[in-house]
Parts: sequence; C-alpha cells; structure tokens
Amino acid sequence: MPNPSQQKLPGLASTRKLQGLLAVGHLANDWSPAAIWLLAPAIGLAFDLQPSQIGLLITLHSFGAALAYLPAGILSDRVQRPGKLLLFTFWWVGLGYFLASFAQNFWILATVLAMAGMGDAAWHPIATGALARRFPTRKGLALGIHAVGGTLAEVFSPLVVGILLSVMEWRSALQLSILPPLIMGVVFYRFRNAIPISTTSSISKVDLVNLLRSWTTRKGLALITAITTYNMALIALMTISPLFVQRELGYSTSEAGLFFALAMLIGATGQPLVGRWSDRIGRRRVFICGLTIAGACALLATGFPHQGWTAGVLIAAMATLVFVRSSVLAMAVDHSGQREATTLGFVFVLMDGVGALGAVAAGLVANFSLQYAFILAAGLSLTSVGITAGIALRQQTVT
Repeated sequence: MPNPSQQKLPGLASTRKLQGLLAVGHLANDWSPAAIWLLAPAIGLAFDLQPSQIGLLITLHSFGAALAYLPAGILSDRVQRPGKLLLFTFWWVGLGYFLASFAQNFWILATVLAMAGMGDAAWHPIATGALARRFPTRKGLALGIHAVGGTLAEVFSPLVVGILLSVMEWRSALQLSILPPLIMGVVFYRFRNAIPISTTSSISKVDLVNLLRSWTTRKGLALITAITTYNMALIALMTISPLFVQRELGYSTSEAGLFFALAMLIGATGQPLVGRWSDRIGRRRVFICGLTIAGACALLATGFPHQGWTAGVLIAAMATLVFVRSSVLAMAVDHSGQREATTLGFVFVLMDGVGALGAVAAGLVANFSLQYAFILAAGLSLTSVGITAGIALRQQTVT
C-alpha cells in the first residue's frame, strides 16, 4: 500500500500549482513584515532613535513572531485541513500592521508590531510542514521554491516602500503595505481546502518528548547553535545595511530600497538551485560553503574605499546567506525525522526569535561605528561554519 504522504492528491496538491500557490501566499504574507526593513530608518528619524534602538525595534518585532512559530507548528500537526489556518494568517497580518501605523511612541509601536508579526510567523511552519510532507524526497527543492516567495517580498516590498517614503511619511507607507496580504486573503479563500490534508495522527506528549530529546543531544545542541548564529548574521546585515548606505554612502531612501531589493532578488533566484544542490550533495556542504563566502564578503565591506565595491560586497554577503536558508530548514527536518510542521516551528523560533538578537547586537556595536556590525556578522557566520564543520567531523569519526 503506498505511503499516504505520497499518494496522488486531488486538485492543486498533486501538481506544481501547490508550490506556486504557497510561494505566492508566502510573498503576500511576508510583504508587510518585509516593509519594516526600510521603514525602520524612517521610524528612527521620526522618533529620534539611536541605531541600537532601531535594532531593538526589529528584535522585538521578531520576538513577537517567534512566540507564534511553535504553537502554529503543533496546531498544524493536529489539524487535518491546514488551509483554513493559512487563510486566517493573511487577515491577522493585514489588521495588525494597519493598527501599528497609528502608534504614537516607540514601545506601543514595538508591541503592536510584535503582535502583528505573529500572524506572519504562523504561516511558515504550517506551509513548510505541508510541503515537507508532500515532497519527502525533495524537501530542499520544495522548501527552496516556497522560500522564493518570502524572499521576493523582501525584494519588492522594501523597493516599493523606499519609493513611497520619498513622497509620504512612514505611517502612510505602512498602511499601503497591508494591501497584498488582504488581497491574498480574499483570493486564498477559494483554495483553502486544496492544501494537502495531514495524514498523520495528532501530535502527542510522547512525540514532543521524542522531538525534544533529538534536539538536546550533543549534535542537536550544536545544530541549534549553528542555526541561531547563522540567522543572527543575516539579521545583523539586514538591519544595518540599509542604514549604512543612507548615512555613509549617501543613498536616498529609494536607492536604499533598490540596494536591499537587489540583495534579496539575487538570494531569491538562488534558493531553489541551492535547495536542489543540498538534496544531492548534502546540506552541510552547502551550508558551510555559503556561510564562508558570506563571512568573507562581510569582512571585505569594512575595507573597501570605493563606495560601489562596499555596496557590492554587502549585497553578496546578504544574498549568499539568503541562498542557504532552504537548506537550513531541510537540514533541521532531516535531523528530527518526524513531525515536520512542529520541527519547522521550532527552527523558526531559533532563527527569527533567538536569531533576532543579531539586530540588537548589531545596533549596539553600530553606535560606535556602523561598519562594526559587518565585523560582527562575519564573526557569527564563521562561528556557524566552525560548529557545522565540527558536527561533520565528529560524525565521520564515529562512523
């Protein structure tokens, strides 16, 4: 009898349209959160914030999102029709970021952004868990295609926001950013029942204990550290780079948006290819190679006297870190070997929750010099490389 996860499913679930639908949904869901990368410097100017406070705002935004990842993953493994959960996330995002646009001080804004981010966060373990179940032998490629949607949001949303900020203030730009999730919330209603039905039994306490045990082994803890430091490096660069090109290189808000968009676009185009490579040659090889290149580029950004070269290596560093994101998710699922949505919810907590400390750390060192944040990102990338290489060497020794 065929494995239920590999049976031919009706409608979208049996075709590439499933991947396309979830990628487009990912793009719409991430549109408003991605706008924050370019809105943050404008908010900082409006509220007279220091770089460390801008970093704190982004960190609190991510921390709020992190609170939703694991519950959403567990809930996804419990319900048979995750499409209805995915539909709900669009409306949560739209309403949350709309309310954030009316905040009158830093702490109210940070709190509402954190709550709004929960809706966006809930999408990720539900959608990626459905894909991992549907494509068990091609997880890297499937998750890479899905990741393109989110990365394209980080391409076009900051680009559009950069243009909008040249003609309006940040509140109006944030209000316009809720249109994609609201539109997709209407469109997705038609397809809510087309997402593959979960064929696994409801997650039990035994499942959670076994999952916890897999991540508290020496290898599991090392992998947690590697994933966390990886995303700290990425968030550090994404937090400070837009601020750096405006303050130090003299870019306008629209030029800063174009700079950020180019980095994310290059990263987006490479994710499916890198995901496929990780399916073929191994996750760790792809991860180690990518983070080594990114760390070197981040260091080079501190030494180039020519502005064009500095911007170029920053783009290369961010794009390379985005390249490997799908292989990171697939590596985590490979490690746990069970309960894909719950596992991915846990990993998203690490990346966008604990990993968001990279924004605070980058903001603190940027108070002294913005370029210090690039040194920090390089150190975090290379630390992750060392940990991952250590896991591989230990496994070879044991074998």
